[in-house]
Amino acid sequence: MFPDRVLSGMRPTGKLHLGHYHGVLKNWVQLQSEHPCLFMVADWHALTTNYDNVNEIEKSVWDMVIDWIAAGIDPAQATLFIQSRVPEHAELHLLLSMITPLSWLERAPSYKDQLEKLSHKDLDTYGFLGYPLLQAADILLYRSNLVPVGDDQVPHIELTREIARRFNHVFGKEVGFAEKAEAAIKKIGGKKGKLYNDLRTRYQQDGDVEALEAARALLQDTQNLSYGDRERLFGYLEGGGKMILPEAQPLLSSVPRMPGLDGQKMSKSYGNTIGLREDADSVGKKIRQMPTDPARARRADVGNPERCPVWKLHQVYSNQTVQQWVVEGCKSAGIGCIECKQPVIEGIIAEQKPMFERAQPYVEDPTLLKSIVADGCEVARDMARDTMRDVREAMGLSYG
Repeated sequence: MFPDRVLSGMRPTGKLHLGHYHGVLKNWVQLQSEHPCLFMVADWHALTTNYDNVNEIEKSVWDMVIDWIAAGIDPAQATLFIQSRVPEHAELHLLLSMITPLSWLERAPSYKDQLEKLSHKDLDTYGFLGYPLLQAADILLYRSNLVPVGDDQVPHIELTREIARRFNHVFGKEVGFAEKAEAAIKKIGGKKGKLYNDLRTRYQQDGDVEALEAARALLQDTQNLSYGDRERLFGYLEGGGKMILPEAQPLLSSVPRMPGLDGQKMSKSYGNTIGLREDADSVGKKIRQMPTDPARARRADVGNPERCPVWKLHQVYSNQTVQQWVVEGCKSAGIGCIECKQPVIEGIIAEQKPMFERAQPYVEDPTLLKSIVADGCEVARDMARDTMRDVREAMGLSYG
């Protein structure tokens, strides 16, 4: 069995905003203290839709990594790297394309959806059609078995699982597999070897799931096995071949719908965002200019918070006491709209303050940032090389 490992990434297509923080980055910050995490700047993915604006991608790469650190991602806990600096992503993508049916890519729910949303762009390209496969390669390259996603991305993880399953089925049947597995059983010793065989028989003959779990635990605790022998015995246990690529699991995260300045979901395409590291004066100006309940045309008019976009931000940034003050003051015309907006301004600025502090050393000295990313790329590439060695061997490409 492969150890728990998290992979997630973002496309560098512009400055990050508070929607990214509440929707993704807060979850990353929590995950980095629970699992080994790799966080990827997905610059090749950005090219699938922004190939005609590469200057924005280049600038966004470094801005985005600073934003990650500002949000609380700790380079001492997580590996931060750039996709294109690890060429094995492209190699695995190519090799997986040899066994991935075209229909699997065409049925990806986001494929037709994005074609419609981005109808103004020429996306009749293989890169755009094949990006779910590149995404699968990203995950499988690090043998990541935990991928944090929202509900809408689950089909992509299922595609990744299907591709891993197909790869293991086609290429996991190494020559002499059963003989190598039997030899590996002898290496773990007479008593453990007998127990493994007994558990394997109980699972394969009787479908005893508890026996399967017990055998897996036995292998995990066995120290004198090579990586290859361990994976052979996991595959032999379940009646298959050597497991080369693991089947990733979606790590479902409850992604809050961060409201934008107009009450819709905060999104660059709606022009309703507040930047992760936006100047305090700009934040204040944007909030003060937000629309409110249309019923409150004058200060003395009573209103209803449920009809006001500012109320949605109070639900993110204000405590119960302030929220109660807003409801009572709005419905009685006891407070004005400008007065109502002030706690939101203060809440956002307070949230951003530590972000500016964490980001400042890297803004002042970009070489610090590039050093962190260079180290992360080396760590990622070492993992990628290990996977590709096994993939090439399985596919008969290890000659030379």
